[in-house]
Amino acid sequence: MESVGSIIMYVIIALAIVIFSILAVTTRKILRAATYLLFTLFATAAIYFQLDYEFLGAVQIAVYAGGIVVLFVFSILLTSHPGDNSEKLASKSKKMGLVGAAAMFIAAAWSLFSRCEMMLTSRPEMSNPDMQRVGEALMGTAHHQYLLPFEAVSVLLLACIIGGVVIARKR
Repeated sequence: MESVGSIIMYVIIALAIVIFSILAVTTRKILRAATYLLFTLFATAAIYFQLDYEFLGAVQIAVYAGGIVVLFVFSILLTSHPGDNSEKLASKSKKMGLVGAAAMFIAAAWSLFSRCEMMLTSRPEMSNPDMQRVGEALMGTAHHQYLLPFEAVSVLLLACIIGGVVIARKR
């Protein structure tokens, strides 16, 4: 049974992730958005540390909070004026954004609930895995291994960076 303090700490960290994520996408100042993203990534690392996955927490801080956010901040500083507000979205853009957000929420909820149902029916071994098992799960191509999503996120980040450079060059 988990301690009450551990559960309270988890709730605080989860709330921090939710709040900073919302602030990152709703603020109109781009440098503040990058800062909120940094806080979100640090809170995600805190979740890893709370789960006793020290290696993944350290990777989260070093790669994402350290490398990716610094890359975003340099991109922002080189391509725009960081103190400027972004322009307000037109009502058509807001409607499309809400439709996209609702679709992503439904997809995320479906994947979460289907995964929870699978874990409740077939209980995998819940002990702390060694680094070889974590590496095989992340970089494997078999069922329940995550090489394809890992590569998809890499391509998505690259597309975002290229898109940012193209938009900045048009100005």
